[in-house]
Amino acid sequence: MKNYEDIAKLFKALSDPHRLRILLLLAEKKLCVCEITEILGLATSTVSNHLSILHEAGLIQQERDGKWMNYYLNPRAEDFKKALFTECIKQLKMCDEAKSDIEIAKKIDRIKIHTR
Repeated sequence: MKNYEDIAKLFKALSDPHRLRILLLLAEKKLCVCEITEILGLATSTVSNHLSILHEAGLIQQERDGKWMNYYLNPRAEDFKKALFTECIKQLKMCDEAKSDIEIAKKIDRIKIHTR
């Protein structure tokens, strides 16, 4: 961590239940905005905002896959960040709601979402 601002961004990113759920989902697999929106039941703009905050904190990365932008945990995050969000994910996986989110994420199909 470089300074107080960086640390504050990290804790801000981890301070929202929806962002924690997103991190948990991304720990399972790469997902696009539409898949995260479907799982969480939030507006696309809300999910995009949460992803932006997580990205700015250095917790996630993105890559283009055709017309989709996939999001995933940042494998090159600083050790402090990795340790912190790894522990968060471990704790989150014990929540009943998290188990449901993970099951939905495993079965979700972005093509079906767009052809409804």
